[in-house]
Amino acid sequence: MARKPKHRPETNKHLNRFKYTQDQAIDKPFNWSQMVRLMKYIKPYTKNLLPISIISMLISTIVRLVVPVLIGKVAIDIAIANKDTSLLTKLVIGIAVLYLLSYIGNALRIKYVNILGQNVIYDLRRHLFSHVQRLSHKFFDSRSAGSILVRIMNDINSLQELFTNGIINLLMDVVMLTGIIIILLVLSPKLALAIMVIMPIMFYISTKLRKNIRRSWQQVRIQQSKLNSHLNESIQGIRITQSFSQERENTEFFNGVNSDNFNSWRIATKKSAMFRPFVEMSNAVGTVILVAYGAYLILQQDIQVGTFVSFAFFLGMFWEPISRLGQMYNQLLMAMAASERIFEFLDEQPNVEEKMNAVDMKNMKGHIEFDRVQFAYDEKRIALHEISLEMKQGETVALVGHTGSGKSTIANLISRFYDPTKGTVKIDGIDLKDAAIDSIRQNISVVLQDTFIFSGTILENIRFGRPDAADEEVIEAAKVVGADDFIKRLKNGYDTEVEERGSILSAGERQLLSFARALLADPKILILDEATASIDTETEMKIQEALKRLLNGRTAIIIAHRLSTIREADTIFVLEHGKILESGSHKELMQMKGEYFDLVKSQFQMLDAI
Repeated sequence: MARKPKHRPETNKHLNRFKYTQDQAIDKPFNWSQMVRLMKYIKPYTKNLLPISIISMLISTIVRLVVPVLIGKVAIDIAIANKDTSLLTKLVIGIAVLYLLSYIGNALRIKYVNILGQNVIYDLRRHLFSHVQRLSHKFFDSRSAGSILVRIMNDINSLQELFTNGIINLLMDVVMLTGIIIILLVLSPKLALAIMVIMPIMFYISTKLRKNIRRSWQQVRIQQSKLNSHLNESIQGIRITQSFSQERENTEFFNGVNSDNFNSWRIATKKSAMFRPFVEMSNAVGTVILVAYGAYLILQQDIQVGTFVSFAFFLGMFWEPISRLGQMYNQLLMAMAASERIFEFLDEQPNVEEKMNAVDMKNMKGHIEFDRVQFAYDEKRIALHEISLEMKQGETVALVGHTGSGKSTIANLISRFYDPTKGTVKIDGIDLKDAAIDSIRQNISVVLQDTFIFSGTILENIRFGRPDAADEEVIEAAKVVGADDFIKRLKNGYDTEVEERGSILSAGERQLLSFARALLADPKILILDEATASIDTETEMKIQEALKRLLNGRTAIIIAHRLSTIREADTIFVLEHGKILESGSHKELMQMKGEYFDLVKSQFQMLDAI
């Protein structure tokens, strides 16, 4: 017997770590308009795959409806009653041919329905991923990578059964149930109505259960999101976990999240399973009614034996689609819970919007202006207080200040990852709100302190910012930033697979690759955000020499705590709490003996102490 995971109450206090994911149950009534929206993904296949699937389904369903009538009314009431062996032989052959036709129809249905479903899932996942990639940074600030992963993978996977089998099976069951009811009413209205007396009760029960079941499946999705978030966080932070010997605490926390996930599945499946016993009970009641009332009608000569036999066939078939419709309804509830979460992301609009007639800035020169710019990440946290500054074309500008002073915020506004709350940010005299986003970012390269290296070769990683670059250009960019030396020492050189996040490389080597990537893109504006923090002093000196040549003709923004890297900057802006305290060259600021002077002095005192 499988052990039930033990939920440790003390771990619950940690679950507030997941509040930022914004994964909450969406408490809405079952919305058919949303289901219609989901069905629109089938539209591209309505001229080929869908018609073939429906036609093959109709063939097999019609055969199943015809055969019981042939057996009861023709075989028993006519052929056997009149001892007509010739008719009976023809009937047997005819039924065999019909079953062969049904087999072919079923085979075609299964094949094309699966092809249809997989295509729809592919399109939906592609659409969601493409949409998420276009969302603003603010969207990702409030959600973990794990919760986003759940939407794109798990939630869409939960729709797979709906599209591969559910829709066509739903049509098939509706057609079959409708056909059975019509045939039964034609054969014997009295017996048909007697058998179907239980249906209103079933409908009432299913109506009562549906909201509760749907809510349970929403909770399953939420718990899966939390579980994935924790797994993603744990794997990425495994070195920190091990360095602080927190494996046990992390495991206990995982047990708590895993238990919540287990319990949500247990509750949802328990509620979903309640429907089938009611269907089986209805089948039993229907059988009792058929035997008792059917026998009475035969004795009263209201129906023939063949009609009774046809009813017996149809009774088994009658509750089968009802049972499947109950399961299908549970499937619809699961799909609804998943689709609500998917459409929540698809309905999310970028905070940074592009105007219809946006200006193309492909000929950007790199003259930057901030005019009374204020920016707040939220109402309580203002990052910039109406600052005004100018960065002339081709200048190297440095931004210095303590953590949280607003340096990276200025860089984010230049790349238009965010829009200012007040004021305007201009490049070449054009308000960035009026410019095409891609044309801005294609002219800007950003190198971060925590650089990201993708799975693939070193050549592919450097070429990421400019996919059409020739191998020779990639190698030249690596040589300029001093990355060529360590790349050549690798087993396969530029064709070396660097694995996820560049795990085979040191922090300094990853940073050199990011420099090469940025420089290969040939930007008009280059932003270095603590880009040399992970590089040793010797490597930094090589890069400083390379940057003197590479920054020529480009506007460069350097953000650095290590003040030795910004001495050569044309202008240095000193920030504190989102305000500009001082500005000028290194020499000018040192003569002022203000905040910048104190920062430089404190750093040299630290070095002397070492």
